[in-house]
Amino acid sequence: MRFDAILIPGGGVRPGGVLPPWADARVSLAASLYQGEYLIALSGGTPHRPPPLDEAGFPIFESVAAARRLRELGIPQNRILTETASYDTIGNAYFARVIHTDPAGFRSLAVVTSEFHMPRVERIFQWVFALDAGERTYQLTFFPAQNAGLNGDTLALRRQKERDSVEQLELTMASLRDLKSLQNWLFLHHSAYAAGRRDPFPNSPFHDTY
Repeated sequence: MRFDAILIPGGGVRPGGVLPPWADARVSLAASLYQGEYLIALSGGTPHRPPPLDEAGFPIFESVAAARRLRELGIPQNRILTETASYDTIGNAYFARVIHTDPAGFRSLAVVTSEFHMPRVERIFQWVFALDAGERTYQLTFFPAQNAGLNGDTLALRRQKERDSVEQLELTMASLRDLKSLQNWLFLHHSAYAAGRRDPFPNSPFHDTY
């Protein structure tokens, strides 16, 4: 199956621009699905810690590190797009849509993320891409990647965190019924995006910790 674009939510980045194993597994799966469509790497980073820096002292964005890995896997540079504005899963979906898929007219989309992350990704992306869709209906297909580098108690805790986050997000999602209200909420109330606020709620379910 060929898509208009393949979206890859962020999964973290380590010093030197190295992807953690679970994020590398997402990128590798996306590359294996490639049939000439655009691959869109998502995420600027996380609000919980500063990004790693390159040798010149500039920040290494998660999506830029993922794009570099895609090139190493043989994806042509002119088929790779990045998004560096988002800092959580809701932002991944929102900025993917307003920066790339709406302007480009992409409608058939694959979304690739880790198996443990998939319940939240699927719920959020289906919600965001349905807002104000009208005749521009999106077709989303989800592909879970292996939970590389995670096992035992660590994996169990992450799965539980994802389940808890989805439950807590339901009330917020029910109250935001169009892109205008989502944009308003993101930039006036969300701790990762509102002006003058820097992660005042470190345990909030509305952003990721990896």
